[in-house]
Amino acid sequence: SRLQWSTTISMMVFAWLFAAFWALMPLLGWGEYDYEPLRTCCTLDYSKGDRNYATYLFSMATFNFLIPGFIMLTAYQSIHQKFRKSGHYKFNTGLPLKTLFICWGPYCLLCSYAAVENVMFIPPKYRMIPALVAKAVPTVDAFVYALGNENYRGGIWQFLTGQKIEKAEVDNKTK
Repeated sequence: SRLQWSTTISMMVFAWLFAAFWALMPLLGWGEYDYEPLRTCCTLDYSKGDRNYATYLFSMATFNFLIPGFIMLTAYQSIHQKFRKSGHYKFNTGLPLKTLFICWGPYCLLCSYAAVENVMFIPPKYRMIPALVAKAVPTVDAFVYALGNENYRGGIWQFLTGQKIEKAEVDNKTK
């Protein structure tokens, strides 16, 4: 079925309102913002680790990490099953979920650990690494999608080199 414009606009509005809700909560007193360890921008203030921070963090991790991860897992499993039935594999369906956990996992672990223990013993340079990796997710996702999809990969190759990729003929006969 085709996606309707009304559905698309509704989904975009929901995504923006959802993001605005979680971004505004620390400004309204649930959670708190502070400078990142290297003072380049702001992040959640995980230095306190009080009840206010813990409830905000675990709610945010559930609604912004675990539930979306579960939705991605089930959606990409469904796509994988469809590819398996048709025999046409367009891209690695497990890769987007793996990049989510690889990029956001360390930051989620650091913030979760900060809810129960003091993380100030970790040098600021090392506390900054998970935040930087998490902020790289949009770029990583663009590369994963562009290079993981055979149609886009061929177009990128043609754009960069001026040459078309010749698709190898695959003999589907059983031997």
